[in-house]
Amino acid sequence: MGTRKKTLQSLWKTFEGVGYDRSSLLKVPFVLFCGPNVVESTDHLLRMGSEIKLIATKLGLPWILKSSFDKANRTSPSSFRSIGFERALASLREARLVLNVPIVTDIHESWQAEPVSRVADILQIPAFLCRQTDLLEAAARTGKVVMIKKGQFASAEVMGGAVAKLQVVGGSTAIVCERGNSFGYGDLVVDFRNLDRLRAATNALIAFDASHSAQQPPSSLTESSVSSGSSEDALLLARAAVAVGIDALFLEVHDNPKQAPVERCTQLQVDKLEDLLSELISVARATGRLLSDP
Repeated sequence: MGTRKKTLQSLWKTFEGVGYDRSSLLKVPFVLFCGPNVVESTDHLLRMGSEIKLIATKLGLPWILKSSFDKANRTSPSSFRSIGFERALASLREARLVLNVPIVTDIHESWQAEPVSRVADILQIPAFLCRQTDLLEAAARTGKVVMIKKGQFASAEVMGGAVAKLQVVGGSTAIVCERGNSFGYGDLVVDFRNLDRLRAATNALIAFDASHSAQQPPSSLTESSVSSGSSEDALLLARAAVAVGIDALFLEVHDNPKQAPVERCTQLQVDKLEDLLSELISVARATGRLLSDP
């Protein structure tokens, strides 16, 4: 059984554990990874999660709550990172229990894999770390599904090597997430051919990160300590990705993006989420492609 099929089966088992019916899962166009960029507080995470859950349930989309416990790769040392490892994990744990929803969050160091796996259903490898062998192997050893963000510098073939590193230690479930390639020093561009190329090179499920693909990274510390970008660009990119064909959509939302501690430009206002997802579901239906398709 290939990586893609094993990953689907693992996802179905995870969703069945929170009340989804497998027969309905076979009819969905894609899985939604959605939440605020970083854990700000338990209250905020629960409020955001409750709003997203209502929308996802109404639209019939299987949903996984995403949020980072630490933003360890900020450009500036003055940028917000975390409310603290233990506090943030406790917030994710409570959200999982209260909302009855699977969790995805990213790890940055090998030692984090085991404690984070006790909270999260999917472990995410950040794009900058997509080739870090020890980190990939530590994530795979937990037995959790591992989602690897494609590095801004990486080809589809390079990501095939990243998935192979999971398999060396017995990891058999993987999602590879496209998030654009560096275009000069302060911009990203998405080559949508990569969605098919990644699928061929990795035999994994393919996700698309619309939020981070719309980033414009700072090219110097004097220019800005945070990335710029446009949530409107994220909407355009999401439409294109769904039209090409993806298994999962990664999207960050916030109730007040302009006051968010990070990613103020690219997090989508949460009250725009339902209309966007409704449109994307229509696009997916027009293509005739379902998540269960090979």
